[in-house]
Amino acid sequence: MEKEDIYILAVESSCDETAASVVRNGREVLSNIIYSQIDLHTLYGGVVPEIASRKHIEKVNQVIEKALSDAGITLEEVTAVAVTYGPGLVGALLVGVSAAKAIAFAADKPLVGVHHIEGHISANFIENKELEPPFICLVVSGGHSHLVVVKDYGEYEIIGRTRDDAAGEAFDKVARAIGLGYPGGPKIDKVSKEGNPDAIVFPRAKVDGSTYDFSFSGLKSAVLNYLNSCEMKGIEVNQADVAASFQKAVIDVLVGHSMEAVSQYHLNKFAIAGGVASNTSLRAAFEKACRDKGLEFYHPSPVYCTDNAAMIGVAGYYEYCKGTRHGWDLNAVPNLKLGERI
Repeated sequence: MEKEDIYILAVESSCDETAASVVRNGREVLSNIIYSQIDLHTLYGGVVPEIASRKHIEKVNQVIEKALSDAGITLEEVTAVAVTYGPGLVGALLVGVSAAKAIAFAADKPLVGVHHIEGHISANFIENKELEPPFICLVVSGGHSHLVVVKDYGEYEIIGRTRDDAAGEAFDKVARAIGLGYPGGPKIDKVSKEGNPDAIVFPRAKVDGSTYDFSFSGLKSAVLNYLNSCEMKGIEVNQADVAASFQKAVIDVLVGHSMEAVSQYHLNKFAIAGGVASNTSLRAAFEKACRDKGLEFYHPSPVYCTDNAAMIGVAGYYEYCKGTRHGWDLNAVPNLKLGERI
């Protein structure tokens, strides 16, 4: 007997993207609608939570309707509704959670809460149909830097995390300091191509007693100190060289820790995820490192690296298959830990 198709309607609103998607059987994206608020927040040099929440309220129903119509299915045909319930901005999360609960309740569909970081990791399953756990995944985004052993679908062990700034946060702060503005990641990525990555030697931090943990606040301070000393001495700052040298320092640490973990855990598959994973230099560095070690390297297309609902639909599918169901009391959990279940 043929297995019945499972359609997941997914909603994501954890930061400044309002997104909805329909995913069939966990690997096939039928629609992926993203409304980005980036232009609004650029005015303020970063995401303003209150503005983000208000925009989500305006757009959430529209993106859900469009996701269903682009997928060519009705709400009745949906198997379950999945939604990001943490981590993220509490006001932003609440909009998605409330919308998903209302739709699931009205349509009498199961509700499945999804962890945002698990969504990022699951983005790798969309285009790499052959990828299956176990593997190691580095999640690098504006709010998170995690090195994770993916033991099975929905089963994770965090072996490294940032002690201070996330990688993406450091990108944003340094971009602002050298006059590139927001969003820092793509702008540093672009301007670095014209710079010399070996022009300035910035520190690569190691965390005592934790081989795989990251620390980027010292690097950020080193860049600020360099800029201040140039200003005091009247030396002209080469923006591209600073960007390229800073980026290389971040990449060296991310690649170094990750390759060490792969050797230690004897796994031959490595993946990256999260917004910073769309950085072209980072991808190139990991491609080379994995090739040199004879590892399979997986990475989502840039559209699936930044926040989207398709990845939530994929993670939601595996949670649904495991029997995860949430009640109408599901709440936003802004500081939800990876692997934590509510």
